[in-house]
Amino acid sequence: MKKLIKFPSLIITVNTNGKNLKRGKELNDISPVTDHSILIEDGFIKDIIPNTSLNKIHVDEVIDIKDKIVLPGLIECHTHAAFVGSRANEFIQRLNGMSYEQILNNGGGIISTVNAVRNSSYDELISILKPKIDHFITQGITTLEIKSGYGLSYYDEIKLLQVIDFFKKNSKIDIISTFLGAHVFPLEYKNDHSGYLKLIIDELLPYIKKNNLSEFVDVYCEKSAFNIEETELILSKAQKLNYKIRLHTNQFNSIGGIQLAIKFKALSVDHLEVITENEILEISKSDTVAVLLPGVSFFSKTDYAPARKLIDNNAIVALSTDYNPGTSNIINLHLIMSLAAINMNMSPEEIISAVTINAAKALDISNITGSIETGKQADFAIFDTKDYRDIIYNIGQNLNLMTIKKGEIIYKKL
Repeated sequence: MKKLIKFPSLIITVNTNGKNLKRGKELNDISPVTDHSILIEDGFIKDIIPNTSLNKIHVDEVIDIKDKIVLPGLIECHTHAAFVGSRANEFIQRLNGMSYEQILNNGGGIISTVNAVRNSSYDELISILKPKIDHFITQGITTLEIKSGYGLSYYDEIKLLQVIDFFKKNSKIDIISTFLGAHVFPLEYKNDHSGYLKLIIDELLPYIKKNNLSEFVDVYCEKSAFNIEETELILSKAQKLNYKIRLHTNQFNSIGGIQLAIKFKALSVDHLEVITENEILEISKSDTVAVLLPGVSFFSKTDYAPARKLIDNNAIVALSTDYNPGTSNIINLHLIMSLAAINMNMSPEEIISAVTINAAKALDISNITGSIETGKQADFAIFDTKDYRDIIYNIGQNLNLMTIKKGEIIYKKL
């Protein structure tokens, strides 16, 4: 079936000329196109056609978006959306001066969410996660990553991954699952780290791979979580099982996580609020994506990752919400985009590249989505403005009118 996205005022293609990523100065090039329409065939982008040639084209359906802007479908590449419960009390504790690590050491933080997840059934988790996914779709998000990591037991990690797998099979958008069993050590293994590592390495990783519950493995590499040696043990096993690797690191401390990520050819290193000059150079020379999470800094009143230095040193930079109940209870990617402009000195063009093609690169899908290029999936976000900078200028507002996935309208604002 042929369809036409007709008469947009502007097409933000984020064209990569086949590179499928944007590094350093390239983030500023979003390749806008005027006076063109987009031809879709069987869910893929067939061509970008001058409006003067449309009379030569026969299509089965026309989607008229006159005076609107088309962007590639947004990619949300780092979330912990599969959670239940509230941690509002911890939010107040942080406002009163307690640090994240102090809260964690006092039995709060991730552990409190773990208890809530363990006490929730599969069906309850399904019902809680569905409206969150629907809300992401209204923002123009066409691919959503969701991590496990709030079960921290064999049964409960599998339960979370099965919940995410349900949405992989039943959602209107692409859902990508990541196994984050190495989030923190659960209380029952607080004094038996080797026992929990054995559970992850010998039981969970093989089972998850065998049952196709996730192709990604993530580890929280921090002083308060998994140290370098423990992280390396997990990543070594993951690599042998052909998992794709990502890494939480350098949120509070620089302990060698970036070097480890590069060693294992990780798709991304996420956070980087604390990073040395040498580490900036190292990540910038690699093909590993630096996924920055300004919502954490805003929500937790901590330093922001040095986006400007990373981009100026030629890094591949992406942005995400890190939506989670403890350190970034922010489900609004558009707000994250505004925070990146205000607090990280990123240009509107850099931000758009960071939430489209580079976010797709962090998930290893930039060959099929993340930019408007011939042959890629027809994934689009349609915004109600003639100036793409309005998306970032209107702080926290959702200007998305329509979300299109593989050529199908899956959300339309009433």
